Formats: sequence, C-alpha cells, structure tokens
Amino acid sequence: MSPENITTPRHDWTAKEVQALFEQPFNDLLFQAQTVHRANFDPNEVQVSTLLSIKTGACPEDCKYCPQSNRYDTGLEKEKLMEVEKVLAEAKAAKAQGSTRFCMGAAWRSPKKKDMPYVTAMVKGVKEMGLETCMTLGMLSDEQAKALADAGLDYYNHNLDTSPEFYGEIITTRTYQDRLTTLSHVRDAGIKVCSGGIVGMGETVKDRVGLLLQLANLPAHPESVPINMLVKVEGTPLDQVDDLDNFDFIRTIAVARILMPQSHVRLSAGRESMNEEMHALAYFAGANSIFYGEKLLTTPNPEANKDMQLFGRLGIKPEQRCVEQDDEAQGEALMAQVDKVRNDAFFYDATA
Repeated sequence: MSPENITTPRHDWTAKEVQALFEQPFNDLLFQAQTVHRANFDPNEVQVSTLLSIKTGACPEDCKYCPQSNRYDTGLEKEKLMEVEKVLAEAKAAKAQGSTRFCMGAAWRSPKKKDMPYVTAMVKGVKEMGLETCMTLGMLSDEQAKALADAGLDYYNHNLDTSPEFYGEIITTRTYQDRLTTLSHVRDAGIKVCSGGIVGMGETVKDRVGLLLQLANLPAHPESVPINMLVKVEGTPLDQVDDLDNFDFIRTIAVARILMPQSHVRLSAGRESMNEEMHALAYFAGANSIFYGEKLLTTPNPEANKDMQLFGRLGIKPEQRCVEQDDEAQGEALMAQVDKVRNDAFFYDATA
C-alpha cells in the first residue's frame, strides 16, 4: 500500500475489491486496517459519544430489528418527547462523564412541523455546553435539514442498515432511496453525516460487502460510520436469528476502516455482549469511536466506568473535541435556550 492509497479516500470501490478484503487471512486484514488507521488517526484515541432517546417507542416503521416499532410486542413502553430542560440536564451529565458528543434519537418516521422548535432548542442548548451535537430523527426534508443546520447541528445519523439487496427483507415501510435522499439533504445542508449499518441480521458476507460498498462510494464518506451488532429483542422478527461469528464482526470493522480511511468507525449497539478482548481487537481493527453509558436508546450498553477502566488498561484515551466555555457564559446560554421555549408546552405527545 502506498501512502496515497491509505490516506486519500476513494469513491470508486468495486464489489470484487471489497469481497477480496473480506477474504484475506485475518491477520493480513488486521495488519492492513491498522496501517490505514495509524496513517490517519492517533491509534490510542477513541472518540466518546453519549446517545439519549428523547422520544421512545410507537414508531410506525416495520424495521425487523427494532423494539421501538409499534408493530411488535416487545414490552417497551412508549414515551412522549422529553422536556428540553431534561435533555439539557442529561447532556450536562454526559459531558461530566467524559463524552464529547451528545446524540439525541427520536423514534419517528420523520419529524413533524410541531416537533422542530423543540429539537432545534435541544441542539442549541447542547451546543452551548461545548459539546458536539448529533441527532437521529428519521427521514428529513431539505427544509428540516437546513433548520437543524441553522440551529448548529454538527452530525445527523441515518443508517443504511444493510445492502440494497437484503434491505427488503428487513424494512418495507421506507425505501433504500429514501435513506440515501435523507443523507443527501443532510450533506447539502452542511451537516456532517453519521451513517453505517447493522450486522448479524441473517445477511451474507455479500450483503456486508454491499453495505460497506454503498457507504464508501457515497460522494463524500460519512464522517462517522457506526457498525452495530444486532441486539436480539424478544418480540421482534429477528429475535431468533443465528448469532454472528465474532471474527466476522471484526472483519467488518477492519474493512470499513480500509474503505473509509478518514472516517471515525464506531462500535455501537451490541457492545454489551462483547468481552474486553473483543473490544480490544475491534480497536486494533480500526474502531475509534464508541457510544458511552448504560443505555443505547432502548438496549443495554457497557457501563461507563467499565469502558474507562478498559481504556486505562489498553493505554487508550478519549479523543478531545469539545469547545470549552466559562461557567457564566455557559449558564447564560442555557437559560436563553430555555426561555425561548418557556411559553410553550415542553412535554407533549410526539406520536399524535
């Protein structure tokens, strides 16, 4: 590999090339991924994010992996949209625990017009704390993407989930093109893209090739690429699917790192089932971002202190990205955002 090959993003990968990466001997693949990783990042830094569900359950989509769909009986209680003040309190706690990015997720097909003032107030308030901001709210129109950009949103998460060929086996209520269109709206608005997928849903290696090929051949690579391991939730159609081999998961991380050399590759859902050795191997394969804390939307996540303990043993430190403000400026900014929506009902049924 020449220096140019491991530092300059490509957008013309072929399925044959990506398949060949997956088929390499495991040690050769990890060596190549680590070489690419070191050429683009500090190999001993991991970006740390916290994800909060700001509105849980009652989603009309039929994603077969998701306990938040109203089509499946998973015992999940639907919740209303959180108060802005409560979201800001959660963000403050996340920052105190070491997070540099605060991600907010709502179980919507797409935000309604009445939702936008609340979510933009959340973005502004979190941003004023010196945290990076991220949201995942479903599909966005170009107007909604622009409104979020104007509020200061840094990242928008919208996963492709799987390959175009396997997609119809998992979701029928929105198309693959719908997802690509939302990513285009986000990029056009000047917001950084967070987009990845889920493995372990019964897909083949060819489907994992197809997913990463779609991401790597976007006009611009996502700045953040979450690789989720399916969390099987009783009551969803995928609750009995066979477990993915751990080495196949690590291979997916490594190939993502090679294809998208300047993107942060994130360990996302499924970390609860991974032991410390698998975490360490994933970091070696090029993962350099995690969700941090006890819960990732509605599924378990390793406790925050366990991540920090492992970081210490591995010599890893959290990547520093936040912009600090003095306490007085921060307090004034937060109160300004609260005052802007003080006369509205903070807490309402977002499913209505």
